[in-house]
Amino acid sequence: MSKERGSATGAGRPRDPEIDRALLSATLELLDELGYTKLTLEEVARRAGTSRPAIYRRWPGRAPLVLDAIATRLDVPSPPDTGCTLCDLDESFNVFLAAYRTIRPEVLNALYLECEPDAELKARYLETVVEPSRRAVGRTLDRAIARGDLRTDADRDQLLDLIGALVHHRALFGGHLTDAEAQSAIETLLRGAAQDYQALLDHSLALEQEHQARHGAP
Repeated sequence: MSKERGSATGAGRPRDPEIDRALLSATLELLDELGYTKLTLEEVARRAGTSRPAIYRRWPGRAPLVLDAIATRLDVPSPPDTGCTLCDLDESFNVFLAAYRTIRPEVLNALYLECEPDAELKARYLETVVEPSRRAVGRTLDRAIARGDLRTDADRDQLLDLIGALVHHRALFGGHLTDAEAQSAIETLLRGAAQDYQALLDHSLALEQEHQARHGAP
């Protein structure tokens, strides 16, 4: 059985959080430069100014280390709550995508292939890579449902699956979604799920015009 993340060997000396941060930062730098398949624990340790045993005192292997490093980038803030479903959904989706695009698609692909045969690692991959987008958009959908902006027969979890599937399928097989593609996806989604899509669009445009009137056009 693999050691849990963060378990120490030997006498159990207190962990130095600075070394933790250095290792996670070095891992992200090397992922950006080399990708996942060429990343080695030796190079991570060298870049972080520490040793390979220091890594193994914290993580049982490469995949758990990389998952924790990626999690620091995908720790997105709570989405806004302006009362405008289109505005908030667009913002919550784009906040996540902005972080997601900082990870090379081939990194996600190779990492998933390594995690998939191990049930525990696969679950951690899904929690780290997939769930942040569901949480970011899910809160906005919950508020839209509470306001009555979505049809009563709209399946919240299915809507989240549609969004998540698009984001992650594109990253794994065709590159990250662009801003225009993300906006088009949200429009397509809401045209089917909204009680009155045109009313949502009119509300969004009215808020934008009000903002421009107050602060001047960009």
